[in-house]
Amino acid sequence: MKIGIICYPTFGGSGIVATELGLKLADRGHEIHFISYESPMRLNKFLNNIYFHEVEIPHYPLFEHNLYTLALAGKIIDVVKYEKLDIIHAHYAIPHAISGIISKNVLKDNNVKLVTTLHGTDITLVGLEPAFHPLIKYSLDNSDAVTAVSQYLRTNTEQHFNPEKKINVIYNFIDLDEYKRNPCSKIKESIAPNGEKILLHISNFRPVKRVQDTVRILAEVIKSVPAKLVLIGDGPERSDAEKLSRELGVSEHVRFLGKQHALVDLLSAADIFLLPSQSESFGLSALEAMSCGTPVVASNIGGIPEVVIHGEGGYVSEFGDVVRMAKYVVSLLTNDRKWQTFSDNARRIAEEKFDCKMIIPKYEKLYEKLMSE
Repeated sequence: MKIGIICYPTFGGSGIVATELGLKLADRGHEIHFISYESPMRLNKFLNNIYFHEVEIPHYPLFEHNLYTLALAGKIIDVVKYEKLDIIHAHYAIPHAISGIISKNVLKDNNVKLVTTLHGTDITLVGLEPAFHPLIKYSLDNSDAVTAVSQYLRTNTEQHFNPEKKINVIYNFIDLDEYKRNPCSKIKESIAPNGEKILLHISNFRPVKRVQDTVRILAEVIKSVPAKLVLIGDGPERSDAEKLSRELGVSEHVRFLGKQHALVDLLSAADIFLLPSQSESFGLSALEAMSCGTPVVASNIGGIPEVVIHGEGGYVSEFGDVVRMAKYVVSLLTNDRKWQTFSDNARRIAEEKFDCKMIIPKYEKLYEKLMSE
């Protein structure tokens, strides 16, 4: 089967999932065509049946802003026409599904099918903007199939948009062979030279990720347990988090590492993963941590409780309750047997619910169903 995947090429969860999906599908013999303005970050190895098509964005003096949605639609038309695609899989409703629909309308005599996967902010943030609401609804109703990455996101979408089509829940997934605990003593010694416990957070540092709350949690934790906080990623909230660490007198215990590629090693070195988000439709970074046997302490927002099972592989707390989250962290860090049980449970949950070997065939089955109609 020939599948075109439209996604953002950045470190965000949707781009990671879309790229990993394409790589896994290619491993299973499908021909994959990525379409975006840059090569996806995770597309870092050669496979004979993977292709990348760059969207060139025209710039005309008449238009103050770029024309990415239309440029993307034009590129999709070109790729579908000349590469004979069977499926267009758009990750995000705006602009990707809209561009896909435009392409289908232009290619009237072509039987290409459009699958739209909702990842979260396209519904919970962008979709609630009055100007975009009807466009999201249009993209849902005119896709051949729609999937969501959590039960929470499906329910939220149905409540706000009342789509004509059934939304299929297909969870995000993890490669258990890649994401497994691989303790690196050099990393631990570098970050925590005196044997301190390591708290870890990974995100794009947007306001909804509540990076400052991780600093507040650390400030509470070190009252009881020597600890270090490692922050991976970058974004608009970094400077405020740095400022807060100085104000709370914990800056010497906080390491800002920026964007990193050695995530498995860093997750394996961590004792606790923190995810105190204000909005999270799934929590892919939490799943990556769990697969590496790192217990998670998170907010009970959105789809997080579907991933982090409270009292098993981690704890969830009310959004913004940093004191409660800090108590959960301390309870794990001061009881080795409890921590090991939670670590084992975290890995087991990843194996039982989110193994890529279970999830990828669900997408294949969906594609095959569409092609047979």
